[in-house]
Amino acid sequence: MKKSLLLKIIPGVILAIYLSLLIILTSSNTDIKTIRSIYSSNTGFESFQNEIINIGLKKLGYKMKTKQGGFSRDNYIAIANGNFDYTTTYPTYPWYKQTFEEANSKEKLEIVGTLIPNFIRGYQIDKKTAEGYKITNFQQLQDQKIAKLFDSDGNDQANIAHCHAPCEDIRKQLKAYGLENTVEYDTNRLGMCNMRLFVESRPCYEKTITRDHEGKPILYYASQPEWIFSALKQGEDVVWLEVPFTLDNLTEKDTLVDGKNLGFPIIQQRIIANKKFLEANPVAKRWLELLQIPLADLNAEELRIKEAVDRLENNVSGFTRYRLEKIYSFLDRKLGNSHRQAKKWVKNNQQQFYRWLKEAKQMEGTTPNKG
Repeated sequence: MKKSLLLKIIPGVILAIYLSLLIILTSSNTDIKTIRSIYSSNTGFESFQNEIINIGLKKLGYKMKTKQGGFSRDNYIAIANGNFDYTTTYPTYPWYKQTFEEANSKEKLEIVGTLIPNFIRGYQIDKKTAEGYKITNFQQLQDQKIAKLFDSDGNDQANIAHCHAPCEDIRKQLKAYGLENTVEYDTNRLGMCNMRLFVESRPCYEKTITRDHEGKPILYYASQPEWIFSALKQGEDVVWLEVPFTLDNLTEKDTLVDGKNLGFPIIQQRIIANKKFLEANPVAKRWLELLQIPLADLNAEELRIKEAVDRLENNVSGFTRYRLEKIYSFLDRKLGNSHRQAKKWVKNNQQQFYRWLKEAKQMEGTTPNKG
């Protein structure tokens, strides 16, 4: 049995070593370019995905200088001004698109690659309730008996735990689907519902998981990547609810996932880079175009960070959850935890990783595109 396992592993190891040597031997050390990246500080997995990118760029012969920045708008402007070369913080939500357009008024930026494909968003309920009451569509909550199953505050209306959902979108959907009298949405402790802060989503999701463990029906809005997708498994613990039709200027094609209309557009996380940098570095550009990280791996990384902050919270007093999350984010980078996780990811995906490196390396010596 051990021999057969070795026979499966050895070809992949040999391929990885061969391609690594090929890249090293064909790299020129006479003119090593330093690439400067910047990423937002408001999502836990960004350090992880940046480390994966940087491992590849180093293998392609570049030096790396990475900074954890602030708001995406400021990062985009800094890249347009030539202070940094790229950022991974560009999920294709409307707000980010608007921010990009404002920062790119002089057309110095370019969007490349699809680093994390197909963020899925929508409403989920526990599988047991879905099957027991044959609930497949969000509009079924018009039925008072169905809605009451998800009542968590005693007013006979269903409560959507939205954590960091876009409230305006939910308001529109409740009105359009005739659910205003039977469904309401919970806000976070600040009475807000458009904050994408880890500290605000955590207690909301934990309450949802507690209800599930108590055997109570759960109804919540969720948006990937997020740790709850690792805690509650799609198809095993929870299922998506369809919506009756799509709103705004979207078509069903924009919101269709595995044959279900989830009501929210699918989001892609892409990379924003300085145009001149991409023109001068075709190898790096091709690497940024090729690399993709599966959502499941990001969800797992979010869960790792969440559990680490939980442990910190249990052993340290006098700090808010928000401050502890910031402290852990700093320690995670300084202690090299995110780098170790990234190296583990590369090892687990080495055949595809080195194929991408080989393809990117083939761009060496090509004429920069001036058009």
